[in-house]
Amino acid sequence: MKKTNIKYVLPLFITGLLLASCSLNRDPLDSYTDVSQGKTENGTQIVFKNRSEVDNFLSGIYQQMRDRQEHWYLDLLLIGDSHADNAYAGTTGAEVVPFENNSIEGSNSVVDRDWARYLEDIARANRLIINVDSVADKSISDADIKVYKAQGKIFRALAMFDMVRIFGSIPVITTQGKDITAENIEAVYPEYFPKQATEEEAHKQIEKDLLEALVDAPVNNNANKTLFTKSVARAMLVKLYAEKPLRDYNKVIQYADALAGDGFDLNPNYGDLYEVNAAKTDLAQRNTKESILEAQFMPGSGNWATWMFGRDLSNYDNAFTWAKWVTPSRDLIQAYTNEADQIRMEQAIVYYTTTWSNYYPSSHYPFMFKLRSGMSSIVKLRYADILLLKAEAMIQLGSNLSGAADIIDKIRTRVKLPKLPAGIRSNKDALLEAYLKERRLELAFEGQRWFDLVRLDKVETVMNAVYAKDSGRKAQVYPFTKNSYRLPIPQPKIDQNPNLVQNPGY
Repeated sequence: MKKTNIKYVLPLFITGLLLASCSLNRDPLDSYTDVSQGKTENGTQIVFKNRSEVDNFLSGIYQQMRDRQEHWYLDLLLIGDSHADNAYAGTTGAEVVPFENNSIEGSNSVVDRDWARYLEDIARANRLIINVDSVADKSISDADIKVYKAQGKIFRALAMFDMVRIFGSIPVITTQGKDITAENIEAVYPEYFPKQATEEEAHKQIEKDLLEALVDAPVNNNANKTLFTKSVARAMLVKLYAEKPLRDYNKVIQYADALAGDGFDLNPNYGDLYEVNAAKTDLAQRNTKESILEAQFMPGSGNWATWMFGRDLSNYDNAFTWAKWVTPSRDLIQAYTNEADQIRMEQAIVYYTTTWSNYYPSSHYPFMFKLRSGMSSIVKLRYADILLLKAEAMIQLGSNLSGAADIIDKIRTRVKLPKLPAGIRSNKDALLEAYLKERRLELAFEGQRWFDLVRLDKVETVMNAVYAKDSGRKAQVYPFTKNSYRLPIPQPKIDQNPNLVQNPGY
């Protein structure tokens, strides 16, 4: 292998795909000293010298949920809503429009960014999980170590879950890499250029991480929903078992019920999930009983992602001179109107006057409204999603249609909508359609719609029909097929790693 090729790929893989083993020797040294040079008895480098370094590294992992909104939030809305029927791309950018007209290619910069950043996050988790065992600080107990590792495993599961849902077959990396030397370059090569695992293998690793983390993770803290807790692990298990590779609807129900046992429930007022206070100086509420995991931005801390979707109500004219991503579609607006769903529509969509008219007249232009200020939280997991997945499980199992309908009715009555008619409640196919519509209206602009269509095999039926009935949508370039269920592997990453294989259809 040429030296230039190794140099070309190292910036990504040194930070992301580092593969190797590490000593699991606890209390290797009394203390870190210049004499010891930070190594265990068998010569393994010590990564964390003391508790403070472990805590700082874990804080950095939590900070990723705030600082890297591109792949944790922004791109998920582009994929989940603009690539589905909820939204248009919003801008004329060459990297964004393909999500609306179904012309995404492996050269797309958004998918390239997401692939790299998920792997970087997985590498951060691996660094903690692997090296915390050999921290040179006797004040850290074995129980402490388990809590640290559990949080790292939840973070790794979160990143890997999003990544596998987007790309399908991905590298499953749970180890760290050796330094490359002239002597070991041939042996190390496969570690820096890993092959993809199957979707099922990726899901099994996510399952393993979550089940192990469930034992040792912190318990839910109602005053702080930013933590990787047992409840987060349970919520992710609900979402994992609803997916095809390891689908187990009985476990979906089991873990959804466990979350109810943890005290989660719907907020009485739907708007409290998103509202800012009357003075526009802070959110109306944080850490609601519906929030399971969120990234929080306090006043002055600046959640810049709000600039990408609309106005910042705490700084009204800031960065409002260019067209925004994820513009609500006419089809979604019509769906809200047909259902007379005024409450959720007003929380999801707002109208402003603009200086552009890409999709609507500039005098009455709709925007995604669920992220509306620089101090708005990004809610990664919320209970309404989990509760509806429980309803899906009950419908698909076919054993309790009435119970599933009761869940949907609970979601509907919160926003002053009537309960489902008797004819729908007793018909499995009709109830499934009502369920899918309810998820669309409840979870619009939360990055869920595309993945719902994929999970329930509705992509071709829904998406190939929407272009004809939505007059504002850009013309469809390619039809949706089974190959559309996964996005392309970024071509630059294939160029860097010859062991990667492009997804079918790209």
